[in-house]
Amino acid sequence: MVKVVRGFLGAAALIALPFIASPAAAQKKPVDLELVIAVDVSGSIDPDEARLQRDGYYHAFTNEKVIRAIKSGVLGRIGMVYMEWAGSHYQRTVIEWSVIDGADSARQFVARLADIPPTTQRWTSISGAIDYAMKLFAESPFEGTRRAIDISGDGSNNNGRPIGAARQEALAQGVIINGLPIVNDRPSAWGGMSERDVDKYYEQYVIGGPGAFIVVAENFEKFADAILTKLIQEIAGTPADGPTRYAAAPSSR
Repeated sequence: MVKVVRGFLGAAALIALPFIASPAAAQKKPVDLELVIAVDVSGSIDPDEARLQRDGYYHAFTNEKVIRAIKSGVLGRIGMVYMEWAGSHYQRTVIEWSVIDGADSARQFVARLADIPPTTQRWTSISGAIDYAMKLFAESPFEGTRRAIDISGDGSNNNGRPIGAARQEALAQGVIINGLPIVNDRPSAWGGMSERDVDKYYEQYVIGGPGAFIVVAENFEKFADAILTKLIQEIAGTPADGPTRYAAAPSSR
């Protein structure tokens, strides 16, 4: 079962800063969405789970529903980069920024994942992943109508600076953060137990921005379904409904 949970932003944070194009930005290729896919490869993710994550993205971006969502935009294309992260010491760009404008470019993008073996590192620094994603936006060759970070993972921030600070800085620059928490009962490679309330953590402390949301994968086997649901909604830019809510992360996080 894939569960979609809306996340929200308070009135003060809903005031997005205007994007002022610089001479350099004027040379960038316009796209409907700049998307950073940020995938957790911390110690709680074993090789089988890492493979399931990679396979999930492959199947999602070769699915006609995702292709239709991409082509339904005003420009009919998005800019995308794929990164993996663990502790504050480890973030890496797996696939550089690429334009996705149809089935061929989408398939070429995810096919490259098969040639790059995933790695596993200690600790979980969601704040480090957000900070690295913001650096990727700064280097992006695209100018998106929207910018979003798609963070997937199965644990809370336990390394690096407080997640609240990283999130606030990203939101202040008009970036939306969406989440794909993975709920499972498998122990990590280092012997630690999984976090059962990681979905609540992502909803309260990770996501933010207008229309931000999480899609919950009930286990790694359901990850592919969750990715498909999330990407379609993310690319389409479906707005949030209902009341707004924003919960700042405590400094100890």
